[in-house]
Amino acid sequence: LSMRRIPMNKGRVFIISGPSGSGKDTLMKKVFEKAPDILFSISSITRPMRVGEAEGEKYNFISRERFEEMIANDELLEHNVFVGNYYGTPKAPVLNAVNDGKNMLIEVDVNGAYQILEKIPDAVSIFIMPPSLEILKARLTGRGTDEQSVIDKRLFEALREISCAKDYDYIVVNDDLETAANEFVSIISVDKFKTDRNLELINKILNK
Repeated sequence: LSMRRIPMNKGRVFIISGPSGSGKDTLMKKVFEKAPDILFSISSITRPMRVGEAEGEKYNFISRERFEEMIANDELLEHNVFVGNYYGTPKAPVLNAVNDGKNMLIEVDVNGAYQILEKIPDAVSIFIMPPSLEILKARLTGRGTDEQSVIDKRLFEALREISCAKDYDYIVVNDDLETAANEFVSIISVDKFKTDRNLELINKILNK
């Protein structure tokens, strides 16, 4: 029987989406505290850097010309336009991490999630859900300084995204932060026991 070296198991791409008001960003911070070995995909974006942002923390700020070059060269897993600015997920860092056996978390909206799943069908998709409509409305209202028309627009968009949640593999309800973070990490942890993540072990035994 062949004694050739079996390649290292690949990592997994985890897609996270959730509407404004789901508490997604706060939840992600807690998840990375609990599972620091998970990598985070840095998005490329063409809008100017805002106060409090840092290059390479959540975004790489690039020129419109460079972004359009990335589109032409098929360097993106997904991309979209928002308020006249491009944003998207560079392909190479994600594929390199997965090939090195590391898990990569990509935060995208539902449109981006569909694009990624077309290219990486075995990616695991997780949708962050608010616990109720009432709590969603309260979170979107915030301090009460926004006009009602702005709040209504946010709510409409949030409900549009929630209508797509049925297409995701998992739903995590972000009611209690600690509980939601533990549930999220559990999804990532249990994934390593799936059959397609253990082909190395199967092949190693059979080849000996």
